[in-house]
Amino acid sequence: MKKRIAILGSTGSIGTQALEIIRDFPEKFSAEILTADSNASLLIEQALEFMPDSVVITNDNFYPQVKSALEKHDIKVFAGNESLEQIVESGNVDMVLTAIVGFAGLRPTLNAIRHKKPLALANKETLVVAGDIITRIAKEEGVNIFPVDSEHSAIFQCLAGEFHNPLEKIILTASGGPFRGKDRAALAETTKAEALQHPNWVMGNKITIDSATMMNKGLEVIEARWLFNLKPEQIEVLVHPQSIVHSMVQFADGSVKAQLGLPDMRLPILYAFGYPARLKTNFPRLDWQKTRELTFETPDTDTFRNLALAYEALKLGGNMPCILNAANEIAVSAFLNDTIRFLDIAVVIEQIMQKASFIKNPLLEDYFMSDQETRKITEEIIKNKYK
Repeated sequence: MKKRIAILGSTGSIGTQALEIIRDFPEKFSAEILTADSNASLLIEQALEFMPDSVVITNDNFYPQVKSALEKHDIKVFAGNESLEQIVESGNVDMVLTAIVGFAGLRPTLNAIRHKKPLALANKETLVVAGDIITRIAKEEGVNIFPVDSEHSAIFQCLAGEFHNPLEKIILTASGGPFRGKDRAALAETTKAEALQHPNWVMGNKITIDSATMMNKGLEVIEARWLFNLKPEQIEVLVHPQSIVHSMVQFADGSVKAQLGLPDMRLPILYAFGYPARLKTNFPRLDWQKTRELTFETPDTDTFRNLALAYEALKLGGNMPCILNAANEIAVSAFLNDTIRFLDIAVVIEQIMQKASFIKNPLLEDYFMSDQETRKITEEIIKNKYK
């Protein structure tokens, strides 16, 4: 039987690559639900090709456009964030791919878990913000979470057949982004265009900036803590500019397992969709005759302060990772809108971590309130200081 998949964020980088997988394996997978925020034209194009049961456009302004384009077809059209949250309850869905960027993915992810839908998780912010609650409810409901981030998928693959063996640590690899090796002086006048030029991966603007600041790796550290039930000191980061070794696992006996491959997000998406099977593909293969060198470096956390801030948030616990994430989302948006400079992103986040209300043992609603408060404080600081 085909696995019927709901793709939350089908017009983004992960969503479009997930649809490539479905296009390549029509006998294995179908796109049952597609959702987008405001890219109505692409959502319509996708819906006409894949003929899902339903689509959701969360920005209400685009609902008439989508509804009009699809009204002659047997496709249900919904609008708004509440529809996004509710659509995952559909009995026609066998797996939910959460490819929404940022905090917005939390509510639909939680609802999918509560309705016992297996998750292909690409929305790392969900675990960053409320990893304790997400993992607890997933365990209670017996819901499997399959990581889609290339690094966490690598760890998951390395652990296949090893779940009974104790981990000593995991090693998350980082490309280093477009500014690897540069110091703060060199980054003082960094432009948006420069920061968006990632050397190895094609991603959306927000995650590309996160990679340039190394916040993306910091968020992945926090995500890994919850996915694999680790302590902060069991998570190491190494810069690996070739992006061939996607991550490693070190066991109690000192043995290290690594997962290698070309930098292609379709691989972890396919692994999550098809688990435990490995489906044959025609994707490009790693050519060892051309892969002459694999190098590893210690990350420069003085220059790329965000990685250190993420570790600090993880060690403090409570709602601090939520504060970190919200402040980062606002700061990155400000940088993309030319309001603040590249190095100001970390400065703003550190200030907010000191100002926002810390809650040691937050409940779910505390996370939502903390997110709102942090965004408001961050916007005020940016408005007052960076006019």
